[in-house]
Amino acid sequence: MAVRDIIKFGNPKLKKVSRRIDKVDEEVLSLIKDLKDSLYSTTGIGLAAPQIGVLKRVIIVDLREGDEPIILINPVIASKVGKEESIEGCLSYPGYEGKVIRPKKVTVQGMNVNGNKVEYVADGLLAKAFCHEIDHLDGVLYTDRAKKVYKLEE
Repeated sequence: MAVRDIIKFGNPKLKKVSRRIDKVDEEVLSLIKDLKDSLYSTTGIGLAAPQIGVLKRVIIVDLREGDEPIILINPVIASKVGKEESIEGCLSYPGYEGKVIRPKKVTVQGMNVNGNKVEYVADGLLAKAFCHEIDHLDGVLYTDRAKKVYKLEE
């Protein structure tokens, strides 16, 4: 298990659609451990497998509020409610942020690390994080959805 480099904007892997995972095996569990290690080496709240160069449908979201991280395999957004504009950034596009419109509330379905079906109903930051990370699995970056992207002051 290791901290992997997070690939940056411009890398063609970030624009590719990730493959579904048929079963949770040692390879998938190892990928999940690497995702955790890589996320926790940053200040981010979410990471998708393509961001560490692996085109598989796995995400991790941790709002760092003391709860366990949410790990989803083959996640899909089953429903969306409302719209809300907010500022987003991305570990693959450091030094920038942008205004993005996302759903206010989402229902997300997928598998957990045990291969069991799970469902989350989320609003606020968690809903935005789910949408952002699931977009990565489809080769979509927040910059593709942003009305405007701003360079952060150093």
